[in-house]
Amino acid sequence: MRPRPGSRLRCPEWMDQPELDAVEHARALRGLGRINRVSRSAAILWPAISGLAGGSVDEPMRVLDLACGGGDVPIALARRAARGGLNVQIEGCDVSPVAVQFARVAAAEGGVPVRFFERDALHDPIPEGYDVVMCSLFLHHLGEDEAVGLLRNMAGAARRLILVNDLLRSRLGYGLAWVGCRLFSRSPIVHHDGPVSVRSAFTLAEVRALAQRAELDGVSLTRHWPRRFLLSGSRRWSGMGWTGGRSRGTRS
Repeated sequence: MRPRPGSRLRCPEWMDQPELDAVEHARALRGLGRINRVSRSAAILWPAISGLAGGSVDEPMRVLDLACGGGDVPIALARRAARGGLNVQIEGCDVSPVAVQFARVAAAEGGVPVRFFERDALHDPIPEGYDVVMCSLFLHHLGEDEAVGLLRNMAGAARRLILVNDLLRSRLGYGLAWVGCRLFSRSPIVHHDGPVSVRSAFTLAEVRALAQRAELDGVSLTRHWPRRFLLSGSRRWSGMGWTGGRSRGTRS
């Protein structure tokens, strides 16, 4: 049965396939890095991070990027922190060893002190001790229950804030993804996955509903060019303790 126009349609993305050729994987990561720069992923996240980091003097403010892919976003954020003289320590993790190695090489070649390590954001416990736990362009890969579980676990692990930067589902967004992926990358993986990602993405109302189910507090949802959103929030205090969930790393 064909979905009605505008409904969410989750399709497998080639980047997620475990048998993906490592050379083609790296090629796709380079293309996605260019697209992230053009779409200003780091710029969307930076104001919230820099606002918190301004008060961190004695100890670094620690930031963890889940499902970081090729590491371009945490590397860009680390560069912004260095330029601004802010005491920020940024790390990234991903389930893919190819992506983690790609990110490590990129950080080393750029002289950027970002640590990358392997971690399955859905099935492994999210490490604690980070002030900010974030993810960029990962939420749309998940089913609704998985997304709620991830938000709960992020809130349970973060000391201060969670940030989610992702796509908004729309016909315009689909068109922009189709054109942009072909303009900024020659990778057939990117050409396929970009438009598929938009069809898999949530609307703003759907994201708000996910945040409510995850029992997040202080939720802020803002739109950003080109057809992106930023969700920020934290754990909810109930009087009995934090109810946003501890870091279990399991599916909801």
